[in-house]
Amino acid sequence: CPRTNYICIVTKSMKNNIAVFDENTLDYDYWFERHEISFQSELLALKQAIPVKKSGIEIGVGTGRFAEYFDIEHGVEPSENMAQVAEQRGIKVIRAVAEDLPIESASFDFALLVTTVCFLNDIPRAFSEIHRILKPQGEIILAIIDKNSDLGKKYETRKANNIFYKDAHFHSTEEITELVTQAGFGKQEYWQTLFSNNDDKIEQPKAGFGEGGFVVIKAQKK
Repeated sequence: CPRTNYICIVTKSMKNNIAVFDENTLDYDYWFERHEISFQSELLALKQAIPVKKSGIEIGVGTGRFAEYFDIEHGVEPSENMAQVAEQRGIKVIRAVAEDLPIESASFDFALLVTTVCFLNDIPRAFSEIHRILKPQGEIILAIIDKNSDLGKKYETRKANNIFYKDAHFHSTEEITELVTQAGFGKQEYWQTLFSNNDDKIEQPKAGFGEGGFVVIKAQKK
């Protein structure tokens, strides 16, 4: 199908996910205000990985909270309502899915995906597309909820009752690292945060993974 026609690869599951975010956009966006401490902890971890003064794009930009903070001008988002909120924050949003990016090859220095991988229909295809649109030695930066962490186990047990995560598939850091490697990325680096289950203090990130629930993975295009 044409690269620009992403509708042709949107499965029933993907349509359901997009509809959920379309119908609950403001509730989703308000999460960042209700959980401001956790949000700030996540930003600190991501700050370790995101390069300064380089051209980036956020895949699954949502309402633009992370892109706005890190001055990322471009985003990809299949949910129309989410995209509109991101555009109000100054992000230039392409309506598309990660598995089929209507973007020229070697366009960006880095691509950011924050808790997006758990919603992807075809992770290898998405990572291959991201590899294609990155410049030589470009970087993929992923933030995931590690399914083996206390937070990941909590999300998994409660996802049936969560409108956003009921169809999500959480992964371990090791699983995502393997998929990133298979897609042609190397030089992996890791940071982690959200070590506790409360919102009472901002947590400083640590290098590595295995303790925190929110893990940032950075890898370079070979």
